[in-house]
Amino acid sequence: MNEPIDYLIIGHISQDVTPNGFKIGGTAAYAGRAAQIMGCRTAVVTSATADTDLATALPDIYLYRVPTAENTTFDNVYTENGRSQIIHNIAAPLTPAHVPTEWQRVPIVHLGPVANEIDPAMINLFSNSLIGLTPQGWMRRWDENGRVYAREWEAAAVILPLAAAVIISEEDLLHDGMLAQYRQWSRLLVLTRGRQGCTVFLGDESRDVPAPSVPEVEFTGAGDIFAAAYFIRLWQTSGNPWESARFANEMAAQSVTQPDLETKMKHLREWQVTNGK
Repeated sequence: MNEPIDYLIIGHISQDVTPNGFKIGGTAAYAGRAAQIMGCRTAVVTSATADTDLATALPDIYLYRVPTAENTTFDNVYTENGRSQIIHNIAAPLTPAHVPTEWQRVPIVHLGPVANEIDPAMINLFSNSLIGLTPQGWMRRWDENGRVYAREWEAAAVILPLAAAVIISEEDLLHDGMLAQYRQWSRLLVLTRGRQGCTVFLGDESRDVPAPSVPEVEFTGAGDIFAAAYFIRLWQTSGNPWESARFANEMAAQSVTQPDLETKMKHLREWQVTNGK
């Protein structure tokens, strides 16, 4: 923890159910590894059981692990109509007390809740950081069977204005009015639209930024990789939202050509070297 950190992500590492057993997932895993690929010294604040091998899943990433009896566990199902999710377990909540003091002035902070696990007061902890927010985990709930669904997020009007950039997906929206509200409350809002790319809203201006066409193998983690790429390029360009969107679309598109976390990261590293990114 003595080395300065460039990129801090807070949120649950998850266990994702697959036909071959559990695999590591969650925004913290995919975005954290993507940030590392982009050259950032990366740290993660998360909650996972003591026997979860985070050192292998997140090699050379600084970790603060909050003890828990069970890991957050998702079953992701992709159809022509989008993704459906079942949540089985939830790890311990994350609060401002869990963030080491030396990580509270990191250049880029990414709040990435997946299961309403982050205390919203966390956003007030960082006074000198670019705060990127992917609030999906605050924007959804689940029924008694664990089926995840979108909902109205009551704290949005208070939390969104405090972030430098907010990224949401089409599947998070209940109605068109929700997008209009989030646009009004956010300084910079990005709506991801899968293979269609994204739409960037800044003040009264909006632009559709298309994504490159690629062979599609596995979508899991693409939105998280997009977010990390967007926040980092936004920092690197001193706030250019359009260039950040173009680059994030490229990174996310490249990620869906590979089947799992490790091969995605290997491919992204090689792609960046080959293309001078």
